[in-house]
Amino acid sequence: MAGQLIVSVSAISERTVDDIAGVCGELRSRSVPLSLLTSPRLKGGYRLDRDTTTVDWLTARRTDGDAIVLHGYDEAATKRRRAEFAVLPAHEANLRLMAADRVLDHLGLRTRLFAAPGWAISPGASKVLPRNGFRLLAGLSEITDLVRETSVRARVLGIGEQFLSEPWWCRTLVLAAERVARRGGIVRLTVSGRQLRKPGPRQALLDAVDLSLMHGCVPTVYRWLPDPVLEDAA
Repeated sequence: MAGQLIVSVSAISERTVDDIAGVCGELRSRSVPLSLLTSPRLKGGYRLDRDTTTVDWLTARRTDGDAIVLHGYDEAATKRRRAEFAVLPAHEANLRLMAADRVLDHLGLRTRLFAAPGWAISPGASKVLPRNGFRLLAGLSEITDLVRETSVRARVLGIGEQFLSEPWWCRTLVLAAERVARRGGIVRLTVSGRQLRKPGPRQALLDAVDLSLMHGCVPTVYRWLPDPVLEDAA
């Protein structure tokens, strides 16, 4: 039975977009779309709403079949070594979600998909996602349909962000991806855009993709689909 392949990239900004675009081209030649983990604000004073080049690139990528996934609100406002949504109570998480949603809506990039920074999310943050209209949560070890309240288990294999990026880890990631693909599972690869300038992480990502495709994995993106039965009845 064929598995699936989902590739995502985070830390998208004017500093990384050229490197990400290069890998995007490599993946497109393999018919592999990207899930673009998008944050309104990053460390170093970066704000997406002041970066028209990246906004235009994201818009074009979504038009071409990539997915926009909200990936937090303000990386700079979080404590060191702690992901933004990892321990937030519901009220504070709700405020950050609303703020992030407003920014993406203003930029024409609104999405109903969410992946927490560091792939770590508190119970309170999980609780308020549906209240804010989000339909899919991509977590560290599972993908949750927030409307149907169902989950599919599949662990993220990553380079950068909270994952390692050393050569031994890159080799481990490639081997792990192949094992999942061979079993017909869901291969979930993610990489920080900050790592894509380095030849090691970049090649490891492409090797993991190639092995997944070799084992028959079908490329896709994070997405939420309405119930066909309900859609037909509407």
